Amino acid sequence: MTMAQNLRTPIVCVMGHVDHGKTSLLDRIRGTTIAEREAGLITQHIGATEVPLDIIKRVCGPVFKGDTKVPGLLFIDTPGHRAFTTLRARGGALADLAVLVVDINEGFQPQTIEAIEILKRFKTPFIVAANKMDRIPGWNSHPGQPFILSYPKQAEHVKAALDEKIYVLIGKLYEMGFSSDRYDRVRDFQRNIGVIPLSAKTGEGIADLLMVLMGLAQRFLEKDLEYRAVGPGTGTVLEVKEEVGLGTTLDVILYDGELNVGDTVVVGSMGIPIVTKIRALLKPRPLSEMRAEEKFKQVKKVVAASGVKIAAPGLEKSLAGSQIRVVSDNVSEVSAQIKSEIDAVRIETESNGIFIKADTIGSLEALVNELKKENIPIHRADIGDISKRDVAEVKTIKDPLFSVIVGFDVDLLPDAKEELTGSDIKLFINNVIYKLIEDYKKWVTEQKQIIQKKRYETIIKPGRFMILPDCTFRQSKPAVVGVRVMGGVIKTNLELIKEDGSVVGIIKGIQEHSENLNEAAAGKEVAVAIDGPIVGRQIKEGEILYIDVPEKHAKIVEQELFEAMKIEDKEALMAYMEIKRRGNPFWGK
Repeated sequence: MTMAQNLRTPIVCVMGHVDHGKTSLLDRIRGTTIAEREAGLITQHIGATEVPLDIIKRVCGPVFKGDTKVPGLLFIDTPGHRAFTTLRARGGALADLAVLVVDINEGFQPQTIEAIEILKRFKTPFIVAANKMDRIPGWNSHPGQPFILSYPKQAEHVKAALDEKIYVLIGKLYEMGFSSDRYDRVRDFQRNIGVIPLSAKTGEGIADLLMVLMGLAQRFLEKDLEYRAVGPGTGTVLEVKEEVGLGTTLDVILYDGELNVGDTVVVGSMGIPIVTKIRALLKPRPLSEMRAEEKFKQVKKVVAASGVKIAAPGLEKSLAGSQIRVVSDNVSEVSAQIKSEIDAVRIETESNGIFIKADTIGSLEALVNELKKENIPIHRADIGDISKRDVAEVKTIKDPLFSVIVGFDVDLLPDAKEELTGSDIKLFINNVIYKLIEDYKKWVTEQKQIIQKKRYETIIKPGRFMILPDCTFRQSKPAVVGVRVMGGVIKTNLELIKEDGSVVGIIKGIQEHSENLNEAAAGKEVAVAIDGPIVGRQIKEGEILYIDVPEKHAKIVEQELFEAMKIEDKEALMAYMEIKRRGNPFWGK
């Protein structure tokens, strides 16, 4: 493989929806390639698996065509969403290529769409692994065979069923702005996304996947993969972990240059970037040495691209997703760069907005982007678990619709839980960005309806009634008369006016069959106590009285509630408006 020395191994990220087979696919790639248990052929890295060129050639067999300078493939195998949320090497994606795993029978799911949005934003070339084709009814499995050899051996109706499912995926990709086709029908992989049917379970199609990835790397990435075996190393922190006997360590993917024991490195943190010296570089032991008591073996040096565990003093506050760089005399310059990159994501923007927390820089950035797309304002965006201080800050936000904490794959610390108890703050925690946004939007809609309902309940609505003949039970202090409600609603403690617009008094009580009521709607006949007038002087039997509605309330009723009102209620409103607009045509407009 001397010819490949000038190119570094391409970094491949495997993404997709939960349960669509990401882990099984990685296990199959490892399993297929280490079946013979040949020591040292497959290199297990920290957070990644390297599959060298000669192994790929052997797996692909007759379908491997042409020559390649690419030395192999390095698969990032971080769990779940981390596969894409920690991709970020500031200014570009950490992964050179991506494999989007989709269950061919279930199609696109929220996390599939989320993954595509991220790939689109970082302009990362990708292929689609249409997994679980062995579940298509009637599929005749040929374990380990390339798809292009297994497909012709299937019955016609099975081929048709498979093609139909692939067309559904192609249609969905088209909707998202990508041209695609089954990989063996693609001529130009730069313009078209290749869809590779496979089965992680039977191993069918794995050869095709590896071959297409090698072709993509060779054709489109050659310039980007120029191997810098010398020069200061640059990598991305995948995880910050506690290891027995080592203290806090960093799992890092090195994508450029080299790392040596003793090198001074700068790594991003919540405050000022950490400057420290590498004490140890650790790699997992090969499978043949798994009986060794220690999980890791120490190495003096690593070169890109590779996954490595770094042990160094003072790493406790390191940030997953941040860059790590080797420095010599440019410490302050590199520190300032890394800090500004982290600060750019940890935003504090609108005074009114929601509070968001995420586990890594990459996931925070993805969440911020999706919220901005939805025009959801952000008060603060930060990294780490939800603390008591966060809750206290959200308590100062006045708008109930923004009295919210949205957490992406973070925990609620015990003191924060205590602080939340009894407060009106709404908490959303999930590890799917789409779900978080969906849940928040649904909650906002519900809250707006509740607020609207409360608002309408407090609005004084029009109402009119007639004083019935021969139904005066008391003439004054207060006057008690029998009435028929002709339209709208009458309530206690509201002022009344006559048809000439003059104020006559206040409703002090409403009774029906000796039972006190707060209100009475159209059609009801009730006894009403009115404080102010004397029956026979200011008010008379047979006269029509109106609830006096404040101008602001009348405007809301006329403009927002009119359509939903009953005919008799509309009539009551119109008659009232006519009285009010005699002297001022613009009243309530």
